[in-house]
Formats: sequence, structure tokens, C-alpha cells
Amino acid sequence: MANDPGVSANPEAGPRLASLKRLWPYIRPYRGLVLVTLFGALGATLVQIAIPLITQDVIDGPIADLDKAGLIPLGLLALAFGVAEAFLFFLRRWAMTKSSLAMERDLRDHIYAHLLRLPVAFHDRWSSGQLLSRASSDVSSIRRFVGFSAIFLVVNIVSCIVIMVLLIGIYWPLGIFSAVCAIPLIFVGVRFERRYNVVSRQVQDQQGELATDVEESVLGIRIIKALGRRGLVFGRFDAKAVRLQKLELGKVKLLAVIWAIFELQPQLVLAGVLVGGSFAVTGGAISLGTLVSFIALFTVMVWPILSIGWLLASTLEAATAADRIFELLDAEPTILDAPGVREQPLGAGLVRLEGVGFGYPDAATPVLHDIELEIAPGETVALVGATGSGKTTLTALIPRLYDVTAGRITIDGVDIRDQPLSQLRSQVATAFEDATLFSMSARENLTLGRPDATDEEVAEAIEVAQASFVHDLPWGLDTRLGEQGMSLSGGQRQRLALARAVLGRPTVLVLDDPLSALDVHTESLVEEALRRVLAGTTALVVAHRPSTVLLADRVALLDGGTITHVGRHSDLLATVPAYRSILSADSDDEPDEADRDDSSGGRQMQDEGVGR
Repeated sequence: MANDPGVSANPEAGPRLASLKRLWPYIRPYRGLVLVTLFGALGATLVQIAIPLITQDVIDGPIADLDKAGLIPLGLLALAFGVAEAFLFFLRRWAMTKSSLAMERDLRDHIYAHLLRLPVAFHDRWSSGQLLSRASSDVSSIRRFVGFSAIFLVVNIVSCIVIMVLLIGIYWPLGIFSAVCAIPLIFVGVRFERRYNVVSRQVQDQQGELATDVEESVLGIRIIKALGRRGLVFGRFDAKAVRLQKLELGKVKLLAVIWAIFELQPQLVLAGVLVGGSFAVTGGAISLGTLVSFIALFTVMVWPILSIGWLLASTLEAATAADRIFELLDAEPTILDAPGVREQPLGAGLVRLEGVGFGYPDAATPVLHDIELEIAPGETVALVGATGSGKTTLTALIPRLYDVTAGRITIDGVDIRDQPLSQLRSQVATAFEDATLFSMSARENLTLGRPDATDEEVAEAIEVAQASFVHDLPWGLDTRLGEQGMSLSGGQRQRLALARAVLGRPTVLVLDDPLSALDVHTESLVEEALRRVLAGTTALVVAHRPSTVLLADRVALLDGGTITHVGRHSDLLATVPAYRSILSADSDDEPDEADRDDSSGGRQMQDEGVGR
């Protein structure tokens, strides 16, 4: 957990209440509704305070004087206050719900939009469970704070002050006694805050850890079952769940103690008030109505006192949630449009890598260095290298998923950092070996980069990628593929990803070994179709097999983090032992045809009843 940037490196520090101030930009658009909530809650509480005062007048007036007629106006006044209180409760709940839910939506939208803006390097470091817990449970904590806890902290403090002033005014000895007895609660609250904020942060971090485990297990369920490691995975999950349980029980213990203290204090004070008030009434210092009014007012103050413990806990949880959310929002996007950048006229697609180097922030040595490569317009270059040589990293540099740390990459003479990202990524299309599909229809997956694609263009891309199996799915192109398209075989996912990449006929096409999961027959059909597509497209193709290399006009050998040889396949095969060794090793490691593309995936979806 310590190495996860989503987990507090120093949980003992606890949350900063000042972080709650940073929520103001999200609250500001709804400040009118928040004020309505505040005044509605405050008004309802003040109306409650007025009832004991009316009770005093009833007891000391009509009841003491046996004046039945005098009860009518006071009864109607009490009824009017009751109606006003009901209306104010309605107004408070309506405004609270409307403002807090709207604020929650805006904050969650901002977090999600920010996640999409953050670079791939950020997502490499952060676990998905930590991100998920921030965008869900932490945002919900903020909503509860803004809509309820913050409002009632203000309302309850004002109510206690008003009631205390009234109590002192009604009978000052008992009023001063009540005020003095409330002072110890302040010290108890401060000590509770220091301990509770630490436990609260630990619980929320552990919830993120648990969410990560659940997500990884669900996504990797096939591997877990295939390896028979259900017991091992469950054991790891259970250990973290037990730790979360212990942390939660620790939090509950603190809450139980604070609740008990705040519950006990008013009852002890009330007992003292009853004893002291009884002596005051019998001694003639105050009337019976005054004592009843005093006690009624004090009982109205009991709930604000009792709720302080819960409100403090909710506030501290919100502060922790705000800390965690702003840790995420404070992460700066590092891959952005340069200031004043404008769209460039599109050229033929001449790609140059000039002294390109790249190193990950925590790595001691760069992955790539001194890369020199030129790909002419319409030319296809195959990139060959040993496993771990940096081929995938190099392909990620061209669409700026990462930024080079040395040198530059240009397209038609323009540094890709001087192009708007929107233009660059419409000009450069990428298909990765690990094909990622989304929980949407096959058509939506295909047109993800080209929402305006016509049916004819979609059909052509399907033909090029030999992905006609989509027409055999239960609802054809409108069939929902499910999370990550796992209901399809690996080869089918690759073909859909390839069709998605070629759909827009981009100027530059980057393919990271997109045919690795295809059977020999399908691979040959795809390669034949790709030759037609690549004839007018500048392409960089990561290749492991000779059949894929034959798609290329030239081959670049990546060795030791740099390109050592560039030439035709036949020339390199004859003159470069390292190139010959890599291709022969990859050929030996090729999976059997039975382990590759399973064209029965569409029938499998029909059998399993996959729906839209």
C-alpha cells in the first residue's frame, strides 16, 4: 500500500479541514439553494424554540387563571408555528436535495473529465480501485457534508447559542450552570477530531485497496479459474477485508465513545436542572411555567448537542474525502496542447523520429535513446525487436500517449507537440496487441474514433479486418459486447480493434502486432486486405513473425533501446544475425493454431444469450 500513490504515505497526519474550503467553486453555482436550505433549517429550529415560550404563557396564564377562553389564541398561535415548521422542513429538504445532488454531479463530472485528461503515465501509477473510490464513495461523502452536515453544524451552533441566551434570561443560575457544563464537550470534541481523522483516512484508503482487488479479480476471472487459484485470490481479498473490518470497528468504537459522552452529558445536566429548578419553584424564585419552559427549551437543545458527535465525524470524513479528491485533481496533465497552438495543414504523412529518447520517471536508464527513423508517405515500416526492447513504448510516442524525453517526432515537418492533440489523434490511428473493447455495441466500438462514419465505411473496415463475424452476433452490429468484449475470442477482439483503427483511413497508422491472435488462414486474409489499405497510408507495424514483416516495405531493428539497422527484410535476414535470431525465436514461440483465434466466439455469444 505504501507504494500506491492513491494511499496516504502518512495517514497519521489526518485530513486538513481547510481542504473543505476548496469545495467552494463547486458549491458557488448553487449558493442560493444552499442559503435556502440553511435558512429553512434555521427557521424550523427557531420555530421549535418558540413553542416552549408559548407553553410558559399557557401555564402561567390561562391555566393558572382557569381562563379557558385565553387558551384559544395561544393554541392557534402554537398551531401556526407548527404549520410554519412543517413548511420550513419541506423547503429545507427540497433545496438540500436539489443543491447537493447537482453539486455531486458537477464534482463527479469534473473528476471524470480530469481523469480523461491525465496522461497514460498517471494511470500507470494509480490503481483503478483508488480512482473508483474517489469518484464514488468520496464524492458521496462530500454530498452528505454539503447537503446536511455543514448546514446543521451552523444551525446547531446557532440554536445552542440562542437557547443558552434564552435560558440565562429565563433564570440565570440554571442558565449559567447549563453553559458551564457544556464547556468540557469542546475539549472532548477536539480530542475526538485528532483521533478520528486518522482512522477515517485509513478506512477510505483500505476501501480503495479492496475495490482494486475486486475489479482485478472480475477482469481476470478466466485466468484465476484456469490456474485454479480461487483460494489464493480469495485469501488475499479476505486478508484485506479483515483489515478493513478492524479499521471500521476502530472507527465505530470512537464513534460509540463520543456518542456516549454527548448522550450522557445532557442527561446529567437535565437532572441537575430538575433538582435546582424544583428548589427554585418551591422557594418562589420562579414560577412553575418558567421551570417547564426552561426544561422544554433545554430538551430542544439536547438534540443539537447529541448530533455534534455525528456531525463532527461526518465533517472529518468529508475532509478526508476532499483531501483524496484534490490529490487526484491536483495531478497536472503533462500532455497538453502548447500555448497558442493551431491546427496545421495536413500533408502526405512523412514521419520522422529525430534523436528520440524516452525514459520513465522512476527508471534509472532510458528505455529508448538516439532513435533515428524516417517513414516516407505511403510507406510501411515493420518494427522488429526482442521482447522488452521498447517496441510498444515507441509506438505510444507517435500519438503522444507519452511525450519523448529527448529529440522530437515530426509529421510532415511539424513537431507533433506543436499540433493540437485532437488533430494529431485524428491523423494518427493506433491498434494495440492487447485489444481493448468497451461495454457498448459492436458498432459503437467500431466508430469510437469516427462517430460520423457511414455504413459503407464501417462495412469496408469490417472487410479489411476480416471481422464479418459481427453480423452473426445475436443483434448484429447492435449487439452489446459486454465489459472489455470478453465474450469474444482474442482474435475477434483484435480484428474489431484493427477495423476501428483503419475505419477513418488515417494519414498515419500505428499497429502494435495486431495479428498475433489470428489463425494462419485469417491472418493471410487480413494481410491481403491490409496491403490495399497500407498502400496509401504511412504505417509503423510492430512485427514478431515473418508473415507480418512481409507487409512492410522496410524493416527497422530495435536493439539495446535504439534502432541499429533499417533495410529490406531479405537484406537484413541475410546480413544481420541479431535480426535473423529474433525472427527465428518468435517463429518457435508461435502458439498452435488451436490456441489462437477462436472464430466460434459469435456462436458462443448466441449460446450465452448476450444481449444489447
